[in-house]
Amino acid sequence: MEYLQRLHDSVSKRMDALVRATVLEYGAPQQRATGSNNLAASIFLHFKDVLRDFEFVSTVGSSKVWLEPLGVVGIFTPWNSSAGSIAVKVAPAIAAGCTVVVKPSEMSAMQTQVLMESFHEAGLPRGVINVLTGYGEVVGAELATHADIAKIAFTGSTQIGKLIAKAALETMKRFTLELGGKSPNIILDDADFTTAVPMAVNACFVNNGQACIAASRLFVPRSRLEDVKQLVRGIVDEIKVGDPTDGAVTIGPVASQKQYNRIQQYIRSGIEEGAELVVGGEGHPPGLEQGNFVRPTVFANVKPHMKIAREEIFGPVLSILTYTTEAEAIQMANDSDYGLMAYVSSTSANRANRVARQLQAGRVLINTLAHDPLTPFGGFKQSGVGREGGIYGLREFLEPKAIIVGD
Repeated sequence: MEYLQRLHDSVSKRMDALVRATVLEYGAPQQRATGSNNLAASIFLHFKDVLRDFEFVSTVGSSKVWLEPLGVVGIFTPWNSSAGSIAVKVAPAIAAGCTVVVKPSEMSAMQTQVLMESFHEAGLPRGVINVLTGYGEVVGAELATHADIAKIAFTGSTQIGKLIAKAALETMKRFTLELGGKSPNIILDDADFTTAVPMAVNACFVNNGQACIAASRLFVPRSRLEDVKQLVRGIVDEIKVGDPTDGAVTIGPVASQKQYNRIQQYIRSGIEEGAELVVGGEGHPPGLEQGNFVRPTVFANVKPHMKIAREEIFGPVLSILTYTTEAEAIQMANDSDYGLMAYVSSTSANRANRVARQLQAGRVLINTLAHDPLTPFGGFKQSGVGREGGIYGLREFLEPKAIIVGD
């Protein structure tokens, strides 16, 4: 608990430098960079709180069950939420009594440097927190197969997660995989659309759309489609795209030229497959031709078979699909290889909860975009294996041992 407090304090002390690095390195808007990095610092305090009442020894039947640390943990993190992804794995590992070797994204060197300087200043014993920089196919492959690594904790794409899982099985490593998403957002017909629709756009465009939790599939009643389209046009027209160091900007540039090109291909495919372009489209926003700036884009009359409705785009592209009945909305929402997050809007708590219970997702948010750090985070289906956060996240770094004593 003392170590976790020190880690929180040292990261908090360097918060300005960490936010600056996040904005400069991959274009996160100022507000998003500040929020995500403050969350990264607070994760250490959340796990300090979890430890206060956590029982490492319990009586089951007439025997004792001990929860022991797994050992050395290999941590793999992405570029789109670098500090948060590292902290949410390092904190429970430390809480459980494990040591870690962090392999951060090669695209987040500036953020990694600030974070590792903070970890160093926290003054933990040498060798508890280690970092190895480099490419995934080199450093990542070594960690995934090394016999001394007991567990892999990975956040990234489903494709890479599958490769890591296969490699880890050779030495029967434990693993936690937090993978991709194609999150559905159901606005029920009794919802307050003037609140729900802006929230829906926000949920998709968060972090420039570069978020595994992005609610990129919006399901609305067919009878309300025209109202939704009108609301969406007004909302997107007010969005400011530009220099992420400007506090008024809500969408900055995407992380790389490769990412920009990928998003353009998806926008093009939506048009070619016959979806209705409501706002946005291909190319750069006016006046932002230099850089990886994407036009915030919304499609309507999207069909479930279209690429933009099935594949993770990782950019500010929203697909609107329509339904006629509640059962149809649930069926369409669950028609996905992914199951990370889901969202529901309704003025009826009972109805919203009934729908939420039927959605195949690790987390369902009702009338909110809030984050609860003590609840489990992770996915159904191809969105992952295992959970992060709170007691559930701590248990992922522990191995149960039963001790049974005879008379």
